[in-house]
Amino acid sequence: MENLSRRRVLKYTGGIGLAALGVSAAPAVTSASPAASGVMLCRDAWGARPARSGGRPHTIDRMTIHHSAVALPDNRETAARLRQHQRYHQDEMGWVDIAYHAAVDRRGNIFALRDPAIAGDTATDYDTTGHFLVLCEGNFDEETVTDAQLNGAALVCAWATKQFGITTATLASHREVTPVTSCPGADLEAHLVSGDLKRRIEDLLTAGFALSPGCGAQADRIVAAIEAGR
Repeated sequence: MENLSRRRVLKYTGGIGLAALGVSAAPAVTSASPAASGVMLCRDAWGARPARSGGRPHTIDRMTIHHSAVALPDNRETAARLRQHQRYHQDEMGWVDIAYHAAVDRRGNIFALRDPAIAGDTATDYDTTGHFLVLCEGNFDEETVTDAQLNGAALVCAWATKQFGITTATLASHREVTPVTSCPGADLEAHLVSGDLKRRIEDLLTAGFALSPGCGAQADRIVAAIEAGR
């Protein structure tokens, strides 16, 4: 019988299928290539504004999952949605940048957001110091989280464990760190409560993974494909 951890890892297919775009940094995972790999799209790729000066420097020691609480029925809107978040967070909330450190869309594509060296922000009452904030785009009180999005979230969290020297035991949802929110929505929360997301992260750590920055022309091609619905 095929090993369960191996089956989970093989389900990761690299978001939009970057091999079709000629992007070698994110090959699809096959039985001959069990280690998951992908790209984290740079800020320029989704059209981010510059971050403002300031913010709270911190050292990351945990990971926290959020959702945007706005349905994303059309994944082509992801980059525009991230720009909208950033405008609201900077112009209305007065924060230095978009609140989160990384985002994952419905197809499992991963986007770099705020500099992880700067603590995130929240409209609720928990202290975000030390938290690596991962945004899963969508409203999971209304929508079902896709397998691709779960795999993308697992990949960026696996990257964070290595990057910041933390463990999967630090993984939590927004509602677990403050009782005043339903974030990240009932469906996504179920994958944390059951341990499914944690297991996906641990499977990647066991099998091996790579997450590289995707910038410049490479990233432009990927975002163009996302916006074209490919």
